[in-house]
Amino acid sequence: MKPTIYDVAKEAGVSISTVSKVLNNTGSIAEKTRKKVRDTMHQLDYQPSVVASVKKRIQTIGLLIPNIANPFMAEIARGIENHVKKFGFSLMICSTDNDLKNEIEYISILKQKYIDGIIIATGLKEDKAIKELLKAEIPVALLSRDVSSLAVDAVLVDDFLGGYEATEYLISLGHKRIAMITEDIKFPTIGARFEGYKQALEKAGLPYDESLVSLNNTSLAEGKQSTRELLHLSIPPTAIFASTEFLAIGAIQGAREFKIKVPQDLSIIGFDDTVLSTICDPPLTTIAQPIHEMSKKVVELLIQEIENSKETKQRVVLSPKLVVRASTSHNKTNT
Repeated sequence: MKPTIYDVAKEAGVSISTVSKVLNNTGSIAEKTRKKVRDTMHQLDYQPSVVASVKKRIQTIGLLIPNIANPFMAEIARGIENHVKKFGFSLMICSTDNDLKNEIEYISILKQKYIDGIIIATGLKEDKAIKELLKAEIPVALLSRDVSSLAVDAVLVDDFLGGYEATEYLISLGHKRIAMITEDIKFPTIGARFEGYKQALEKAGLPYDESLVSLNNTSLAEGKQSTRELLHLSIPPTAIFASTEFLAIGAIQGAREFKIKVPQDLSIIGFDDTVLSTICDPPLTTIAQPIHEMSKKVVELLIQEIENSKETKQRVVLSPKLVVRASTSHNKTNT
């Protein structure tokens, strides 16, 4: 296997950022350190990407996310920014609103700016823009977006497992009428959470009831409205699984308007585990995505591609984790 920038840094006893600065002849580095890094490169037979070296380098990585106002995406962006800085890069963030036209436009702009690489964390299924980037030999890494037909690095979370564990936990508390408030299930990550929800019900011998599933956008208002509609059913749910924390917190607010106590009368579980889950009232039981690990890994994969283009691409799948707080409790009804 070809040596990477990580191998050089480890062998030379310096940071990855220092190796990057030596490669690009930037920054204030002592000549002794520069020599040590260069000698290590020679010793390991480290060869930076030819494609990267002939292109104009601006030491900037682009990040495409669906919505910077979403706390989960804000924390992802912050994590990625912290990690790219360690490699001597800056970050350019583009918020697409999960709109294909916006995504294509931003990618076009980033290409014109001779960006060094792009992390795409939008949930769209269309892969035309990604194909164009690969054709132009621009390093790409995907985050929470799987395009298995393309040779591209990707960091994913097992969303199916997250949806399954959320529902399974509610079932373990004695809940049988479990609703799901969700974004559009056409987005692969959300669709996987939905499938996890359905399969957990099936395994427990509980019927899937379409009337208990509310599709909408990610916002507090949508979560609140969906909860109102669910609580108006002739037999309302005793528990709700929300596909995002925004929707879960909206559900808590909607229940409060109905004088329904959470978790005494209605259990609610979310997905993400951002700072919102700890400051809402009551604190939210949720499925935690490993935000730090996701950010770190996707940056590492992209930097490896920028510095030393890899023939074999990696598809990394991380596991989510159930975090129990105060928004769930045992079902005290017969339904």
